[in-house]
Amino acid sequence: MTPTTGDAGADTLPRGLQLLAETFSFSKRARPMLGFGHYATIIDTGGPQALALATDTIGTKALIAQALGRYDTAGIDCVAMNANDIVCVGAEPIAMVDCMAVEEMDEEFLTEIAVGLREGARRAHISIAGGETAHIPEMLQGAVPGRAFDLGGTCAGLVEPDQILMGREVQPGNALVGFASSGIHSNGFTLARRTFREAGWDLDQYVDEFERGLGEELLEPTTMYVDLAMKLLLKLEVRALFHMTGGGFLNLRRLEAAAGFNIEKLPPVPAIFSVIQSLAKLDDAAMYAEYNMGAGFCAVVPQAEVDRAIALGKDYGIQGWQLGTATASVERQVQIHADGIHLKSTPEGFIQV
Repeated sequence: MTPTTGDAGADTLPRGLQLLAETFSFSKRARPMLGFGHYATIIDTGGPQALALATDTIGTKALIAQALGRYDTAGIDCVAMNANDIVCVGAEPIAMVDCMAVEEMDEEFLTEIAVGLREGARRAHISIAGGETAHIPEMLQGAVPGRAFDLGGTCAGLVEPDQILMGREVQPGNALVGFASSGIHSNGFTLARRTFREAGWDLDQYVDEFERGLGEELLEPTTMYVDLAMKLLLKLEVRALFHMTGGGFLNLRRLEAAAGFNIEKLPPVPAIFSVIQSLAKLDDAAMYAEYNMGAGFCAVVPQAEVDRAIALGKDYGIQGWQLGTATASVERQVQIHADGIHLKSTPEGFIQV
């Protein structure tokens, strides 16, 4: 219920947010150190380290898994969506609890979900210390009878109070470095599914642009950026980190500094986005406000550290590029002028310029 910075939800749920903000004083031992709108919240527990918490689900990507009858990657997405958020506030992920709602309690099916959760935890270097499985057939209907499920989780991390990252230190001229995504990750699947359904595409069909089946492409797990982020924080003077999830390049507005970005270079666009854009007849403004478009994670560093940031990405097999620079902007405006694309952000999204 807590919207992100720049999310329309912040304007449509003011009363709800006020009610939740009242809970900040309910605990006598742990109080939030941040307001709403960050990738994760930070709790001051009175100890030497603060507790970071983030929660998310895999959304309607679950419907693709159901349709293909393949469930061993959903858990990777679940862990990645949460752990990648935790690192954006400067915290190291340490543990997670999952919450899965299912239409039917089937041991083989649940085991396959657990396989993905274990692999995600291995990649993030965390433990999955508990969770909940809810059997609610009356509430769930999916792509395949008996296989409807919803998978989410909550990740915990630790951070030194003086190392909390909120983007306050971003200054004009700082470099914006983008790191490659593995494709669509776990956002924008409602649009993607509708696009392929209306085009008459089958999940089993081979697609030349993907060099594999459509379903395989859509199920490609979300890239885990935890190792890279931890190394960036250790080795460089990181000013901000961004997990490029729902909202696409508008995620770059999620910082506390009065700063925006001029983007003058874009990463190579994965084929999945080009195909969606072509089939759905969407303009660039819609695509860059919806999808990561090839940059699944971004870091803001001093210009002198750009090469080192890109080299660290390469150490983990993740390609990086300097996308642009930070600018002074009270509105946190993001402008894109690259590859024939000319966009600027507004409170509602991107517009062509």
